[in-house]
Amino acid sequence: MASAALPRRPTADPDPVVKDEPRLPVGNQPLLLVGIMAASLLQILDTTIANVAIPHMQSSLGATADSITWVLTSYIVASAVAMPITGWLSDRIGGRRLFIGSVAGFIIASMLCGLAQNLESMVVFRALQGVAGAFIPPLSQSFMLDTNRPSRHAQVMAIWGMGIMIGPILGPILGGWLTESANWRWVFYVNLPVGILSLAILLAELPGRDAAKRRFDIVGFALLGLSLSGLQLMLDRGNHVDWFDAGEIWLYAFVTLSAGWMAVIHLATAKQPLFARSLFADRNFAIALGFMIVIGVVMFANMALMPPMLQRLFGYSVIDTGIVLMPRGVGVLISMQLSGLLIRRGADARFVVGTGFLIAAYSQLMMAHWSLAADTWHFVSAGLIQGLGLGLVFIPLNTMAFSTLPPHLRTDGSSLLNLARSVGASVGISITTIALAANIQRGHEEIGSRLDPSGVVNIDLSSIDRYQSAADVALQMMDNEVNRQAAMVAYVDDFYLMMWLALAAVPLVLLMRRGRPQGPGPAPAMDH
Repeated sequence: MASAALPRRPTADPDPVVKDEPRLPVGNQPLLLVGIMAASLLQILDTTIANVAIPHMQSSLGATADSITWVLTSYIVASAVAMPITGWLSDRIGGRRLFIGSVAGFIIASMLCGLAQNLESMVVFRALQGVAGAFIPPLSQSFMLDTNRPSRHAQVMAIWGMGIMIGPILGPILGGWLTESANWRWVFYVNLPVGILSLAILLAELPGRDAAKRRFDIVGFALLGLSLSGLQLMLDRGNHVDWFDAGEIWLYAFVTLSAGWMAVIHLATAKQPLFARSLFADRNFAIALGFMIVIGVVMFANMALMPPMLQRLFGYSVIDTGIVLMPRGVGVLISMQLSGLLIRRGADARFVVGTGFLIAAYSQLMMAHWSLAADTWHFVSAGLIQGLGLGLVFIPLNTMAFSTLPPHLRTDGSSLLNLARSVGASVGISITTIALAANIQRGHEEIGSRLDPSGVVNIDLSSIDRYQSAADVALQMMDNEVNRQAAMVAYVDDFYLMMWLALAAVPLVLLMRRGRPQGPGPAPAMDH
């Protein structure tokens, strides 16, 4: 609203958009880039690095198989709840202070996680780590945009995207190596040297952003936080308590839907909402939010499915699994640089995004044709092609999302985009896991029914009991093979599901417009 608009800074240039200058000048830009990327990589690594150490933590902390999952859940929920207030905190205390404080808090929380002696303290420290880490992705993205001139935005987004896309791939490898060669506590201690280096660079080079008086929408934050908490708890706890057979999941579902519905109404009608309504009025940004959910599903669901498939069905070790999955990161590196080059040379970003989704969908089709006879080449080639597709999507999508967004909305916009990707990842992992379990059971029944004289295979098992203990071994071996075949069929079904999802996203690019980069000029009025 005009009455609540931020004061305009005086400027002599009536059209600041045409100026190819950074919004925030920096003394040593390459060094600052290293500091920002180090912080981003630490945060994204911690979303996956602890997963492989969970069994070791369970015995060390004296936890049960069910309760140890709160080590992961507490981090995810705390991060999801804290991320939406990044923009408000940045305005309130200044972006530089918030970024430096977040990195420092993340380092301290990582150290405390490594020192934890019981499950209760570990859950608390992981929640603190999640809160501190929640502010790092949106702040790192907005600072990289603000400290570089608009003509370099595609290039710096390519660099920033590398950490976001490659971090989850490196996490399990690094976590597995640290756990095997040292112990699980080094999964957290490894953050200290890199984090301290990043903190030193940020203290020396990170420019300040003016703080602004901005009222905190406590009602909107509480409703959104409740909805996100309920959703994350429902998705994370569902598999452990058999979903809607447990009252706990019904409670989470009720909180998610009711709080979410009230949050939407409040944000649409409040005089001073948590987010500027102009964010959602921007067509490119609104569509980019939908794309980010799809990216979260396709990218993170695949990352959740592939390691257990390779280890359980094909006998790969943790380290070998990481090596086999590395080509996906190589594909991302190649196509991110290519997409940045295409955007800088004037290519239509919509065409690049659409092409990327088509390539990603083709990689899923390749994966859907796998069988238990697949070898390393099948995994490497499909991963490389998928990385090429996802890398083509990420940079042009971020460029288009911010190209029509005023600079003063970048932090809020970045927090929402990162939140959408996080929610998409949680939803994607849960949906594919549910589908996998259901299809394994269905496949086991279907394949097992054919091991019968009246079935297709026509194997007569009626007299196998005469072999006594050997018969038990034989039946167990047959059951294990049926389970392997059923699991492979279930994985293939999940790959088909993600292929259709990627294809369904392609037409959305036609709704986006090219736009032009926003320069470092004065902030227009906000409806805060």
